[in-house]
Amino acid sequence: MKAFLKSCTALAVALSMSGQAMAQLKEIGPAEGQVTIIAWPGYIERGETDKSFDWVTKFEQASGCKVNVKTANTSDEMVALMNEGGFDLVTASGDASLRLVAGKRVQPINVDLIKSWSAVDDRLKNAPWHTVDGVHYGVPYMWGPNVLMYNTNVFKEAPKSWKVVFEEMTLPDDKTNAGRVQAYDGPIHIADAAQYLMHHKPDLGIKSPYELNEDQYKAALDLLRQQRKLVGRYWHDAFIQIDDFKNEGVVASGSWPFQVNLLKSEKQPVGSTIPEEGATGWADTTMMHVDAPNPNCAYMWIEHSLSSNLQSDLAVWFGANPSVPAACTDGRGMLTKEGCTANGFDDFEKIRFWTTPTSKCASQNDQCVPYYRWVSDYIGVIGGR
Repeated sequence: MKAFLKSCTALAVALSMSGQAMAQLKEIGPAEGQVTIIAWPGYIERGETDKSFDWVTKFEQASGCKVNVKTANTSDEMVALMNEGGFDLVTASGDASLRLVAGKRVQPINVDLIKSWSAVDDRLKNAPWHTVDGVHYGVPYMWGPNVLMYNTNVFKEAPKSWKVVFEEMTLPDDKTNAGRVQAYDGPIHIADAAQYLMHHKPDLGIKSPYELNEDQYKAALDLLRQQRKLVGRYWHDAFIQIDDFKNEGVVASGSWPFQVNLLKSEKQPVGSTIPEEGATGWADTTMMHVDAPNPNCAYMWIEHSLSSNLQSDLAVWFGANPSVPAACTDGRGMLTKEGCTANGFDDFEKIRFWTTPTSKCASQNDQCVPYYRWVSDYIGVIGGR
């Protein structure tokens, strides 16, 4: 907790200085022999889960860099691990990346050393969650929406609203949703509540789910306290959520396409949708620790991460969208143009991507509730306060 609060407090004062920073590496030297990466589940596969999905083995053989992966299930966990140090890279979402910049845990990236930089989606190259004062602190990796996953035996048609996880109701099987739904175990879930309120209580004046004044923030917390009475488990481990849908009677929850795809591959009765209120989402960035012990291997991995066959297969595996648009059409991997369309590649403008809430916010006259309060208050909500 202290690490989270420290990094959030630093955000307000450090970003104005970060534009003066320079990339530490001017040229890529000999491989150090390994690279250690903090990653979301399913992001770095070597064929152990499914032998068809392996983008590590050939990299290790070609580069001489052994890939070590530390899986993290929340952005706060990633920030804490990066604060501890000893890692080279992290696949950070937008609600972690600016905290890492502000806390001086990551270094600027020398994009001149990334041969495939020109292939990166122009919509992502200068995204504000990894670019500060014109300085790139990472390279885009993968992006997608937070979807509503549901049991197709209970819902014969896809739910039209997130109401099924926020408000007590009788589901189509004539049973209550209480105890049968889940919510994400991370403070950024407050944004999902805020987005729901944007649609159903427009009088609150919410313009962005990440820019909430005191009244808007209180309304979001009240909705989450109401949700608390319904939630059987707050999930942060993707594989535990998968088991809960299979064995524990869970029928609806916010989720990632990763869980949806794995459950469907096992012929489980699940579907996913983006309801009428829209969706939050994640655009993940590969960022390098300021004290990365293996910077040469790290740059080699970053370049490898942009290869269209990796981007293609990862997009299929995770049900997400590549940061290299060519991966949709060049046929070097499993992905197709139709697959990109199905994963929401054309819905970029409809997704409200995770970003770190700060007190300075354009939509509410710089009177927004900062992230350190999201952290402490969401812990209170989960604890029943």
